[in-house]
Amino acid sequence: MLRTIKILYHQGKQFIPDLRKANVPGIFRGRPEISLDKVDSQALADICPTNAITTSPVGIDLGKCTFCGECSRLFPGKIRFTTDYKLAANSRERLFIKEGLRTPVSLDPDLIRKDIQRMFRGSLKLRQVSAAGDNSCELELNACGNVNFDMGRFGIEFVASPRHADGIVITGPVSANMAEPLQITYDATPSPKIIILAGTDAISGGIFEGSPALNRKFIEENHIDLYVPGNPVHPLTFINGVMDLLGI
Repeated sequence: MLRTIKILYHQGKQFIPDLRKANVPGIFRGRPEISLDKVDSQALADICPTNAITTSPVGIDLGKCTFCGECSRLFPGKIRFTTDYKLAANSRERLFIKEGLRTPVSLDPDLIRKDIQRMFRGSLKLRQVSAAGDNSCELELNACGNVNFDMGRFGIEFVASPRHADGIVITGPVSANMAEPLQITYDATPSPKIIILAGTDAISGGIFEGSPALNRKFIEENHIDLYVPGNPVHPLTFINGVMDLLGI
């Protein structure tokens, strides 16, 4: 008994009590802030390996950003990455960060389908589909259910079968080989159902954008309920995004 108390005293709590106000280490790169300082915007844009940086005005598309931090390293007065992990949005337009603005990324309540909060607010089961992912986002999504983050306390869980799910979470850029299995999984999920894109690769194709090995027809033809940026996605980013979608 005394040994257990000693361990608890030294290690502290093994879980995050409030996932809405949790702190992340300083090495974490979250929402970027772009100042109004004048720089060579084309040179800045040329740094980005995924063309996530626009020049007029200077901006960053979080759906393409790999969060490598090279832009902030070479132009420290222009771009700074904060530790704000609340990056999820329910429209692609809301993933664009523009210079001079410090508005947090958020969901548009008018775009949230009414049946989502009515039916899934108390319990949401998700089937994760790795559509040619590199296993980084997949590992982080697994962490969402561990004792540290424990999103299951809000009724949000991953399930083994799409027939038991209320929606799918897609990771990876969606290769041609995975296009059909992805569609089959989606079709097997009962309606109404939601689609969440987790990670840069899923949202835009990432560094693989434009590759002939991809088939992103599913992404283009279906309504996406939630975009969760990150490379990989941070558990707090995913959990807070889903909670916002559900109205928790």
